[in-house]
Amino acid sequence: MKKIAYLALGLFLAACSGNKQNMPAGDNKFAVITIARSEANLSTSYPATIKGVQDVEIRPKVAGNIVKQLVDEGAYVEAGQVLFVIDPTQYRAAVEQAQAAVNVAKAGIATQQLAVQNKKMLREKEIVSQFDLDVAVNQLEVLRAQLAQAQAALVNAKDKLSFCTIRATSSGVVGSIPYRVGALVSSSSPEPLTTVSNLSKMYAYFSMTEKQLLEMTRSAGGTREALKKLPAVNLVLADGSTYEETGRVNSMSGIIDASTGSVRMRATFDNPHSILRSGATGVVKFPIRETSAILVPQSATYEIQDKKFVYVVDGQSIVHSTEIKVLPQNDGKNYVVTEGLKVGDRIVVEGVSKLKNEMTITPITPEESARQLKKSEQHMADKKMPGQE
Repeated sequence: MKKIAYLALGLFLAACSGNKQNMPAGDNKFAVITIARSEANLSTSYPATIKGVQDVEIRPKVAGNIVKQLVDEGAYVEAGQVLFVIDPTQYRAAVEQAQAAVNVAKAGIATQQLAVQNKKMLREKEIVSQFDLDVAVNQLEVLRAQLAQAQAALVNAKDKLSFCTIRATSSGVVGSIPYRVGALVSSSSPEPLTTVSNLSKMYAYFSMTEKQLLEMTRSAGGTREALKKLPAVNLVLADGSTYEETGRVNSMSGIIDASTGSVRMRATFDNPHSILRSGATGVVKFPIRETSAILVPQSATYEIQDKKFVYVVDGQSIVHSTEIKVLPQNDGKNYVVTEGLKVGDRIVVEGVSKLKNEMTITPITPEESARQLKKSEQHMADKKMPGQE
């Protein structure tokens, strides 16, 4: 019985010894870099709405049914090109009626002029009184006034007839067309017949906070000077690509929106290939260049309650958790540190989740860390036998 017990104990110890050999040795080496100043190219992003420099609503000036639609959505049109035709029947009849009224007035004037001439001859012979002559002259003036009124009505009727032919008031691209042939439209229709957008240049509207505006204008010496000093901006499209043309910020609203605490700004972009369309969205990116910045890799940081920390390595290779403050702008890989670090400090840049405050480490360079990782991966690959998972 004792032999069996000793044998079982020996097997247990052997198993424990075997497991210990298979476990990786404790690795106390961490990649460390020394802080130095360098150049950083960052950017600030603002959501933007894109509009054409000229978005013209096309609305009817007269009521009637659409009898012709001569363009389709997305078509490019020139200024003056016919877009729609509204049934002109009633307006053509109104022109004819107004023309007839003008003709009647002209005939009445001609007749009255003869009557006045006759009255003058009779007055010279004292056959009629001066009163009769004055009445005839006044009647002629009334007829002339009626002619002017009829002519004005004719001009108005012709204008309404011309309004039946709806033309583009500017060159551009046709937007959506909610009303088709047969639809009854008027100047009070809830929607325009369409919109013609001039896409040669496009506006990107975005908002900047009051604080950002104050910082920008105060450093530049005023709003006008700030706009002149602003760098060219980029536009990121909805698919994540960067638009090929750079833009300039050339307009700023004079009023801060009390509900949002922001001010509206406008950047202008050339649109030679009509890639940008009214109503689209994007992101305006301001480039920011820091010529002497303290950069730390984002992988070297960790967060506690929205505060960022790094592990600073002292002369005895002991790490100390240190809070840092960074710019809100970053390139996705590094942070620009404004407080918490100075040139010459050493920080851990890899494996920070394995560290604890005041832990002693063996500092190595990132290059040494990469070589060790590669060597370890190669060792694991060599140990893997053919046919084994």
